[in-house]
Amino acid sequence: MLEDLADMRMGNPEDFANFFNAVIDEKAFDKISGYIDAAKKSDKVTVIAGGGHDKSKGYFIEPTVLLSSDPHYITMCEEIFGPVLTVYVYPDDQFEKTLELVDSTSPYALTGAVFSQDRQAIVLAEQKLRQAAGNFYINDKPTGAVVGQQPFGGARASGTNDKAGSILNMYRWVSARTIKETFAPPHNYQYPFQQEG
Repeated sequence: MLEDLADMRMGNPEDFANFFNAVIDEKAFDKISGYIDAAKKSDKVTVIAGGGHDKSKGYFIEPTVLLSSDPHYITMCEEIFGPVLTVYVYPDDQFEKTLELVDSTSPYALTGAVFSQDRQAIVLAEQKLRQAAGNFYINDKPTGAVVGQQPFGGARASGTNDKAGSILNMYRWVSARTIKETFAPPHNYQYPFQQEG
């Protein structure tokens, strides 16, 4: 991971060789850099990589990796929308318990991913994390949904699971109305199945 980070470029988004660019605005910059600064002071977190930020030449935040000893540390529970990754190392023999921890840690549920070569572990994770991500990836990175091919949307506090890019999104913007017209109007209140013999 550290080798990959060292290889990743940050800069102008017009240069497609840059993997990272500035966060969206000053409000986001201040919020994200606040999380990083708090992590640097926390006795529950170790900054493994990055942590730098400077808005003098744009809202650039260095890709940051945090190692937390607390699975409920704030950066494990919030949607940050910036280059901050928090890692929590779970005990190998507690996979199922860890899945339950993941499912209950945060009110947010935008995307999630599981990497495994064990098919039973994948099936268990997919079942246990059913409500934990609007988009769930198996053995793939949880970013880069292909517009027009892969619907994208969150669940829980991450949205209404609209799934932009699919018909499900359209339903959010319409008020369904049905009209029934018959050319053989009923002559009494009964239905045909109510008639005797």
